[in-house]
Amino acid sequence: MNIILLGPPGAGKGTQARKLVDERGMVQLSTGDMLRAARTSGTDMGKKVAAVMDAGNLVTDEIVIGLIREQLSSDNAPGGYIFDGFPRTLAQADALGNLLVEMGETLDRVIEMQVDDEALVARITARSTCGDCGEVYNDQTKPWPADGKCSNCGGTNQTRRADDNEDSLKTRLMAYYKQTSPLVGYYYAKGDLKSVNGLASMDEVAASITKALG
Repeated sequence: MNIILLGPPGAGKGTQARKLVDERGMVQLSTGDMLRAARTSGTDMGKKVAAVMDAGNLVTDEIVIGLIREQLSSDNAPGGYIFDGFPRTLAQADALGNLLVEMGETLDRVIEMQVDDEALVARITARSTCGDCGEVYNDQTKPWPADGKCSNCGGTNQTRRADDNEDSLKTRLMAYYKQTSPLVGYYYAKGDLKSVNGLASMDEVAASITKALG
C-alpha cells in the first residue's frame, strides 16, 4: 500500500510511520531524509539538490518529485510507501498524483490524524527524542527512563527540538492550517481519506490506522 499520513506538527505521524515500517515492511519517504541523502549521493539529482541548498534556496517541488520518482523506481518497498512531509500543498498533491499515475502506482489511503490544538501544544512542549534511534518520549505520558537510557536502543542522548516551544509551535500550526489542511478536503473529495483520533494512546492510534488501512 502507498499511504499519506496527514496532521499538524506533533500529531504523531513519525511515531506511527515507524510502527508501519516495522510491522508491514513499508518504506517511509521523508522529504528531509531524501534531501540529505541526495545531497551526498553524487548523482545528477544529488548535485542539483546540493547546489540549491548550498545557495540557501528552497528546494523546488520539481526536485522533490524527482527524488520521489527515483525512490519509486528503485522497487525496494515490498510493503509500499509512506509519504511523510509531502505533499504539503494542493499543487504538490496534484504533482504526486500525476507521478503515481505515471509510475503505475496508486495512492491507497490518506490517514488524517486529528488533534486538539491546546492538547497538542501541551504534548509537544513535553516531547523529547532519543538522538540515536529517534524513539519519542513525553514528560507526562512516556517519560525518559529513570536510568537515563533509551528503552529502545539503550542510548543516553536525550534531545529536545529547539522549536518545540509554545510560540514556535503556534507559528508552525498556522503554516499547517494555511498550506496543508486544505488537503483534508481534497482527499476526502477523492474518497481516499480516513480520520483517526491522534490524541489517543500510541497503541490505540496504531490500531485505528490498521483498521483504516483495511
